Amino acid sequence: MDFSLDEQQLEIQQLATTVIAGRADAARPETDGDWFDGALWADLGKAGLLGLALPEDDGGAGLGLVELALVVEAAAKGAGHIPVVDALVGAAAPIAHFGTPEQRARLVAPVAAGELVLGCAVGLRADVPPPFEAHSTSDGWTLTGRVNHVLLADQAIRVLVEAADGEGRAGLFLVDPRAAGATLDRQNAVDRRPRWQLTLVDTPVAAEDVLVAPGSHAEGGAWLRPRLLALRCVEQLGSCRGALEMAARYVSERQQFERPVGTFQAVAHRVADAYIDTEGIALTTWQALWRLDQGLSYEEELNIAAWWAVHASIRVVEAAMHLHGGLSVDLDYPLHKYFLAVKHTRAAIGTPGQRLADLGDLIAAS
Repeated sequence: MDFSLDEQQLEIQQLATTVIAGRADAARPETDGDWFDGALWADLGKAGLLGLALPEDDGGAGLGLVELALVVEAAAKGAGHIPVVDALVGAAAPIAHFGTPEQRARLVAPVAAGELVLGCAVGLRADVPPPFEAHSTSDGWTLTGRVNHVLLADQAIRVLVEAADGEGRAGLFLVDPRAAGATLDRQNAVDRRPRWQLTLVDTPVAAEDVLVAPGSHAEGGAWLRPRLLALRCVEQLGSCRGALEMAARYVSERQQFERPVGTFQAVAHRVADAYIDTEGIALTTWQALWRLDQGLSYEEELNIAAWWAVHASIRVVEAAMHLHGGLSVDLDYPLHKYFLAVKHTRAAIGTPGQRLADLGDLIAAS
């Protein structure tokens, strides 16, 4: 396949990089109580970058996941304080795909315009049961259960969750985190971003907030999970490229024995290895993403990309930390953001062993 970007995609990449790099504050602490950069989010909406993969009828551009991935990579590389994957891929995309005209007008169009954010609490593994139980009522459903580490659950208008009814049939629901029976508890996450434990106890979900009802023919989770996984891999790629660029710049400027340390063979080899790992993530991720976007078979390619995203990414950020020496552990220096982001996303995607086992199961079944 041809991995080169066309003219439109290059323009999107340049615009996303310009907007995010010019606005994202890499020195801003992740533990800031007001973590979400609403101004940057609004600017991305005005530039048309949030709605790239959303339908034109919903205020988007009607493009594909590849174009959206360029924004995701730029956001991860710029360490921007914006929930691109959670809000756009984890919530807005399934609403645009499965939602009613009323749901799309109420939630998708404002997200595309950068006017509000949505949350996502859907896990990446299909073999793990949904965290919520759903019970049908006369005017909708009630949900009971608990899920951890929901990004921006305190500011999201709705959080997309997966719940199963008494017969084990899963569905997708749009939960108001401020509804009766809903509780939010702040949690400490690996990446230091403000994440929340969402607990629901007989929390009502009206009929207009049911996206995919349990027992319906639509496979909500099966449609969403591969898209979430593919864009999480893109996040890893962006974080690795950000860390690698910082490391390359540092070893080019840092002097030792009156010469840049990057000219030392051991240092150059470490940077080269990190570059190869990063390009391995890029190659496998873009291949899987393109196949998914084109409606081709993607399962093996996506598991290969996920393996690279968890196996190679940690080597890249560890190399970047090592090359910076003691400076790397200074929390006033933004390199640690990439390291922590990679660690957190790696935990969400799964271990290398898990991804190899999934790939083996696919090969054995084919």
